[in-house]
Amino acid sequence: MKFKLNEYLKSDIENINHPSDFEIAKDYAILILRLPYIKGDKVEVYSYGFLINDKKVYYYKRDKKEFELLGGFEELHDFLDVRIDKILAKLNNFHMQIASMEDSLYENKIDKSFANEWLRLKKELVFIERLLGHALIAFERFLKYFKEDVDNFAYKDLEEHFNRAFRFSKSAIEKLDYLYEFYRAKQDEKMNKIMFMLTLISGIFLPLTLITGFFGMNTGGLPLVNDPQGTIKAVIIGVVLEVPFVVWLYKMIKN
Repeated sequence: MKFKLNEYLKSDIENINHPSDFEIAKDYAILILRLPYIKGDKVEVYSYGFLINDKKVYYYKRDKKEFELLGGFEELHDFLDVRIDKILAKLNNFHMQIASMEDSLYENKIDKSFANEWLRLKKELVFIERLLGHALIAFERFLKYFKEDVDNFAYKDLEEHFNRAFRFSKSAIEKLDYLYEFYRAKQDEKMNKIMFMLTLISGIFLPLTLITGFFGMNTGGLPLVNDPQGTIKAVIIGVVLEVPFVVWLYKMIKN
């Protein structure tokens, strides 16, 4: 069905990247809902355009570039309800993935792909939250304008679903941020242990390095140079000097 639309509104409807919006013209209203379409683990976007005229709702068919009669407000409710429920189900899958990552962290079974998986989920969920936030604002404006015409109970339930989906995405992002902080703490702890071991090894060999450097100087008058048992005595001196240092390190580790 052809409608004589405002050129700006027509451009908004045809633009698949236009954010969710609700606009009122003289004889009609336009509702644009840009919602996430989650297929597997990949998030895509679909822009739905509706024209409301004389309590009838028309849906914009992009392949035909024209509006087709969807029905009344009840049919619009059913149309959106199915799609929001699918978004909620997919968000629940994201929460399950995050819960699995959390269990792995608690059990100290950190996968090498954790950082990449975290980044993927974070990117997708932030995108979903942004889309749902804009859609929720547009839908609330639509409800406020048509509050006398729609089934108040049904549409309030649909609004609650919108809100729940938005909260689901937001809580998933918060959980991911918490997991990343926990992951960083684990990584920092691991790095501290490595640095401690390296420091410990360096400390143990420090006295030996000092003795080796001393007796390795190419100068005259060094002790034990002309002694046939000089090497053995130098080793004994090194061990004797090393023992107190090792005992001190052991006490530090034990404490």
